[in-house]
Amino acid sequence: MVVSVLVAATAPAAATTPDPLAPYRSQEVAWGACPFKQRSQPRPAQCARITVPRDWAAPAASVDLQVAISRVPATGARQGAILINPGGPGGRGTSLAGALAGLEPGVNERYDIVGMDPRGTGQEGGEDPGYVCRVPLGRLPQEDDLDARDRSADSIAQHQRTPRVLAEACQSDALAPFITTWQTAHDMDLIRALLGDEKLNYLGFSYGTWLGAKYASLFPDRAGKMVLDSSVNFEGRLQAAFEAFPKIDQRQFDRVYAPWLARRFPDQLGKTAGEVRAKWERLRTFFKSRGVPPDVFDQVFVGNGSTRQWLVGALVLTKGAAALDGKTTPPPAALRDDLDRASRAVFGRSADRLTAADVAADPPEPDYADVPGTRLAVACGDQPTRTAGWYKLLSDLQGPAYPLFGWAYGLSEACGFWSDQPRHELPKLSPRAAKNILVVQGEFDPQTGYEQAEAAARAAGIPMISVAESPFHGQYAVSGNSCVDDLVNGFFLGTARPAATVCPGVPLPGEHQVFPVPGPAGEPAQATAAAPRDARSGVRARLQDEISAVNRGR
Repeated sequence: MVVSVLVAATAPAAATTPDPLAPYRSQEVAWGACPFKQRSQPRPAQCARITVPRDWAAPAASVDLQVAISRVPATGARQGAILINPGGPGGRGTSLAGALAGLEPGVNERYDIVGMDPRGTGQEGGEDPGYVCRVPLGRLPQEDDLDARDRSADSIAQHQRTPRVLAEACQSDALAPFITTWQTAHDMDLIRALLGDEKLNYLGFSYGTWLGAKYASLFPDRAGKMVLDSSVNFEGRLQAAFEAFPKIDQRQFDRVYAPWLARRFPDQLGKTAGEVRAKWERLRTFFKSRGVPPDVFDQVFVGNGSTRQWLVGALVLTKGAAALDGKTTPPPAALRDDLDRASRAVFGRSADRLTAADVAADPPEPDYADVPGTRLAVACGDQPTRTAGWYKLLSDLQGPAYPLFGWAYGLSEACGFWSDQPRHELPKLSPRAAKNILVVQGEFDPQTGYEQAEAAARAAGIPMISVAESPFHGQYAVSGNSCVDDLVNGFFLGTARPAATVCPGVPLPGEHQVFPVPGPAGEPAQATAAAPRDARSGVRARLQDEISAVNRGR
């Protein structure tokens, strides 16, 4: 007995294994000035950078990464924080915090508004460019008149060169397998912990709906109130959201955009939607003769999800029509100032000085020389991909039905050439995680289709706020729709989660009434348009344009 006691007293203590996550969870967050311009925000955000493991599955075995975050602290009795994400994948969210806090001060009274530049995106306004794919220009197509409607073998091969080169360039970076939703969701949970909160409240747009839903799937007990706006089918395949672009782009163009152009620019573009579509085809040929590749012309009208992009499309068409027809018609008075702002922002000159030659000399086209890789790494790396042959067949099928983007999309999808397999499974929502989620969706959104959002909400048992007639991407806070904003604000501020609702839309640019269009949402409960919120309309327009720009699917 004595011996056993002595042995026990002198035996070495059992070795303990250090917690590999302790350094990340115990780090101090040093808030300071943000590196980006805050454009007269009423309450400027503070910014910081936090350290995250490159691989949450093996934190001790990998090199650390930095993730930029921002916050606008709650102005009153704090209930927690709302993390926001603009989508993409690859959209930076730090600059959104100040804008959202200014647009929704009642929510900011109770919540810190927190932005994040997700892993791979670098830092907004900073020197870190993030995960960038170095694409050799010599391997890209050299032709300057690519037209996806040309179904010759040479044309198809030329179109497929770009996505192949992009996929190979992005996968050649050792960081690619770690730029995924699974990894980013773990970064989000670290942010929650560093803020000292038990629950993570969330607002995500577009791809941000996928990210938020997967966070709730992976951390169901830590998911607070979550609003998923302009939603993908987060219970299905992420790539399916991009594959639906041709259908939803064409639907928006035919049912909403072309009729709006006919109402606003009848003398230049036609008095009916059919006449506008015919004029669009003539202008496509006209700009081709002026050196604008047809694929580039088409892209102006793809993912046409913000007011600014609508106005840019109208400028391209009306300036082309003026040159084609040899006559100039003054723009509608109600749109003159908006057209001028869009022209100065995109083309660098006033609308009255802009010509078709200016558009042809500097068309708004993508640059594939130095490509941010987060969109591809996430979209192609979250789940198994289809093959390039499958996407070519998709192009064959979608082209005749959706000529605006149907011919081009299947030939341009880099996921068809992605060879890396996913490392982690992304589960579906559990009932306990779904109970605090709300989905919001515009009826004619050209970037995330109504049917995708509806399918996700139905599968997960989540109510959806639909916005009838809305053709834009992003609804809450950015569209000025009082029906949507009141319901979402109430949800965040403590009222019961609203039941499924169809909100009426707000008038389109330059108009004072809503023109009903048959669509999948059905009729709103109210017969009249929702009261538009005009206060800070410039901030709303900029924020919506930023959200739309990072989700255009190029």
